[in-house]
Amino acid sequence: MKKVVAILLSLGLFFVFSAGSLDVAEAKTKVRVFKNCKEMNKVYKGGVARSSSVRNKGGKTHYKPYVSKALYDANRNKDRDKDWIACER
Repeated sequence: MKKVVAILLSLGLFFVFSAGSLDVAEAKTKVRVFKNCKEMNKVYKGGVARSSSVRNKGGKTHYKPYVSKALYDANRNKDRDKDWIACER
């Protein structure tokens, strides 16, 4: 009887904690997709870079880009010069 109670309690705790972690994972995957660079630059003045090691091909910029792989991937079509920085200014 003690084994059955211990197993049921363990399974119950497992489902409680695993359900909570799914909500957190879903919240992290939602990224904002901007209509154009003007909208993106209102939030991220320097644009969005895919990683911190990328460099701008076009020369000197006025602002440092925000680094986020997920945000860059969602807005990849805004990177016209294909330097891994979308909407740099």
